Amino acid sequence: MICLTNVTRRFGTLTAVDQLNLEVKAGTIFGLVGPDGAGKTTTIRMITGIMSLTSGKISLLGSENIESVKDQIGYVPQKFSLYGDLTVMENIRVIGALYGADNKRVAELGTEILAFTNLLPFKDRLADNLSGGMKQKLALAAGLMHRPKIFFLDEPTTGVDPVSRREFWQMLYRLNKEGTTIFVSTPYMDEAELCTRVAFMSQGRIVASDTPKNLKAAYPFRLLELTAESKSVKSALAKCPIVEVNAFGDHYHLVTEHSPETVPKVEAALQAAGIEGYLLRDIPPTLEDVFVHLAGEGGAACTP
Repeated sequence: MICLTNVTRRFGTLTAVDQLNLEVKAGTIFGLVGPDGAGKTTTIRMITGIMSLTSGKISLLGSENIESVKDQIGYVPQKFSLYGDLTVMENIRVIGALYGADNKRVAELGTEILAFTNLLPFKDRLADNLSGGMKQKLALAAGLMHRPKIFFLDEPTTGVDPVSRREFWQMLYRLNKEGTTIFVSTPYMDEAELCTRVAFMSQGRIVASDTPKNLKAAYPFRLLELTAESKSVKSALAKCPIVEVNAFGDHYHLVTEHSPETVPKVEAALQAAGIEGYLLRDIPPTLEDVFVHLAGEGGAACTP
């Protein structure tokens, strides 16, 4: 459904996207994850035909002529771009008219889609008076007015409260069940877990791409969780065979090599430092652990 071959985009001397190769199959929820400046937005804009390529080739819905398939794609940009001085329904009517639907069809589709996004009770409210989450739902509704086969969303839930984020993703799942392919960029690792397939982007390149399950299974380190009230944990473990120590309140994630000597050495170091009442256990890696590792390899930092 989407195929990128050696796609590059330069802005002067800056290479935003560098020889990118990517394939997205129909019916998936594809997540593009990476830090700010990784090239996610530029990639989406090139795929949707908003931005030209410096070099390479993009095939979308079987065509290399993006203009010929634009009526089959939907797009929600990072920034809310609808009309704040129009009501919810007025915005929907404008978008419907732009796609060439007659007034009757716009009214039917608008009512149906606003009901789907739970915005129907707010159809007469000005867009400027909506909350952040409701604005994103309106953008989603507007993007669905022409029933696209594939839907692109560029960090759609950034700055949105957790409840609205959950509702937004429930809508994406419903759309996907109905046959819409979803392509979404996100800085949130819990959202990446919800995708069928995930690609991590760093410095304009895809560092890894697979299912969330397979990405976690390929994590090369052993992960230990240490619970201790002491504030001197990091110094106590300074000479232990640990790759990295990350603090989460009174919990610490110890990134270690796979060695039977690790746990005894960690326990000996804690006891030598007088740290008592600790709890040490193996835990499975999350996508956040995977992407922090990948970001380190790519020379960038990932947004948790």
